[in-house]
Amino acid sequence: MDHFLTVAWQAARMAGAVIRDNWQRVHDIEYKSAIDLVTATDRACEEAIVAHLAKRYPGHSILAEEATAIVAPGSVYRWIVDPLDGTTNFAHSFPHVAISIALERDKDIVLGLVYDPIHDEGFSAMKGEGALLNDKPIGVSKTGELDKALLATGFPYDHREDPDYYLKYFRSLTRRAQGIRRAGSAALDLCYVAAGRLDGFWELKLKPWDIAAGALIVVEAGGIVTNFSGGPFSIDGEETLASNGLIHGEMISAIEEAEE
Repeated sequence: MDHFLTVAWQAARMAGAVIRDNWQRVHDIEYKSAIDLVTATDRACEEAIVAHLAKRYPGHSILAEEATAIVAPGSVYRWIVDPLDGTTNFAHSFPHVAISIALERDKDIVLGLVYDPIHDEGFSAMKGEGALLNDKPIGVSKTGELDKALLATGFPYDHREDPDYYLKYFRSLTRRAQGIRRAGSAALDLCYVAAGRLDGFWELKLKPWDIAAGALIVVEAGGIVTNFSGGPFSIDGEETLASNGLIHGEMISAIEEAEE
């Protein structure tokens, strides 16, 4: 497995260099929907990552956010890539962006890497081997009560259509938590839970490339990732709830209260 992580690091650092080279420049922006945008840098990063992975592992499938869906018949491996998580942040030169790369084997995530090129922070995990930040072990926080917890969340791109639906969860949790942050990169939010910088995170309608790597990193750091009711988590599901484990039940209760 180590060679997979080495190759993922190589790809992430290549894309990170592209992001840094284009940081704080005027960006060529296109809109996939009213507020869902993509830049030339997103595409350049995806091309660099996919080319590197395909060259090293030509028999692997690859799923990436912007355009790539390579299906290798008979392969048990699939790379899941977000070339630039936090595109809106990037377009505004807000320094909270990341590259997310995960490896799935027989539909089980076995490797996760999230790289923040602006701050040169790399979070990584291989299944069963713990989680790292720049090669040093990390673990979730010890915060045991929701009213002392710092949480994070995000809103899907359709939030303008029914803001009250998403805000009901925010209202319920903000009444119980010490604080809530909405920074704009689900991949980094999950890694911040893994590193103990955040105590919990929830969000709806995330895509596999947003969460595949970060979810594994949380679990390997000693945390928990489930759906909103505490059931099994799926990268193809619509609900992501991550925490240090100690406040998970209280977060579920707050979510259930919001849904009543």
